Amino acid sequence: MSTEIAIVPPQVKVIRHVRQVYSCRSCERNDIHTPIITAQMPKPVYPGSLASPSILAHVMCQKYVESLPLYRQEQHFARLGFTLSRQTMANWMIYGAEKWLTPVVSAMKEYLLKKDILHADETTLQVLHEPGKSAESKSYLWLYRSGRGEDPAVVFDYQRTRGGEHPRNFLAGFKGYLHVDGYPGYHKVADVTLVACWAHARRKYDEALKAAPPEARNNPETVAKQGLKFCNELFAIERDLKEASPEERYTARQERSLPVIEAYQNWLKQQRSRTLPKSLTGQAIAYSLNQWEKLAAYLADGRLEIDNNRSERSIKPFVIGRKNWLFANTPRGAKASANIYSVVETAKENGLKPFDYLKFLFEQLPQLTGQLDPQALEPFMPWSASLPAHCRLKS
Repeated sequence: MSTEIAIVPPQVKVIRHVRQVYSCRSCERNDIHTPIITAQMPKPVYPGSLASPSILAHVMCQKYVESLPLYRQEQHFARLGFTLSRQTMANWMIYGAEKWLTPVVSAMKEYLLKKDILHADETTLQVLHEPGKSAESKSYLWLYRSGRGEDPAVVFDYQRTRGGEHPRNFLAGFKGYLHVDGYPGYHKVADVTLVACWAHARRKYDEALKAAPPEARNNPETVAKQGLKFCNELFAIERDLKEASPEERYTARQERSLPVIEAYQNWLKQQRSRTLPKSLTGQAIAYSLNQWEKLAAYLADGRLEIDNNRSERSIKPFVIGRKNWLFANTPRGAKASANIYSVVETAKENGLKPFDYLKFLFEQLPQLTGQLDPQALEPFMPWSASLPAHCRLKS
């Protein structure tokens, strides 16, 4: 007996829905009025189009999970013997995101604002036809996500600029800790305690060492090497506490991390006057001193993290996809992309299969009556225990 792995290539099928119509022939013959009954049919995901839940989910996953641009999907469909233009697919993506995914993302945002620990990050996005801006100018995609120990939720928000008013407006009503990088725009967010990222502080010493002469890189007395050692000690403590409870982590940090941080602060003050401020090492020292209160903030609560890598990991799929599809054509397309990324990344974080989850949403949400408010959508959220088993990855 032997075992082989076989691949079943994708197929494109045309599905025709036939509705049965019932009437009473005896009543017709005897001139008796009788109602005509037409069989019920599921409401379509995109009325008046050829789009089905499965092809909407497939095109979205190909672009936003597998980073396959629409022009390459167009070519792939042609090789399967089916003509489907990239413009048609783009229209489908925008409609599906605006009509069905926007309410889901709004419910995810409402869920986030009720938490007391969040992470945030931002990255650039090029939008070609943005009013009042050149095609080469930068727009931004902001990311907000839940922290450790919570049902994961990841929300992307497209904005024209990097202004601090955008996180301020998005996080209106949120109170608690906000993990961020060193960007000063987050200071505009009210009623939050900013928690800075030690990975950023560490990275600056690492960059200084990489730019140093070979003999300085291995010299333990090098200033950059000493700064890196302090950061490495703190990360080593966090690795030891990976499985600890928040209470245990808080206690251990007071006993083990706090002395290292105090020693590091004293060292920074000593080195500031001894190091050229414009050198890479001088910039690394200045960064830690300027961010000091935010860097030390993670000691206040055992649920907090030493870095903002959680949000950097969540924004990475967008950065990878951007290298392939390069830009959004219009602001509507950019907003649709933000919504789709929000749903698929949250699905992945919750152990769901993005295609099956999107297909489930596009099948079920059109059948709902009334407003798609957070309460009505709760059974359909990525963390809901009532989602069907076929949406979940096998453990």
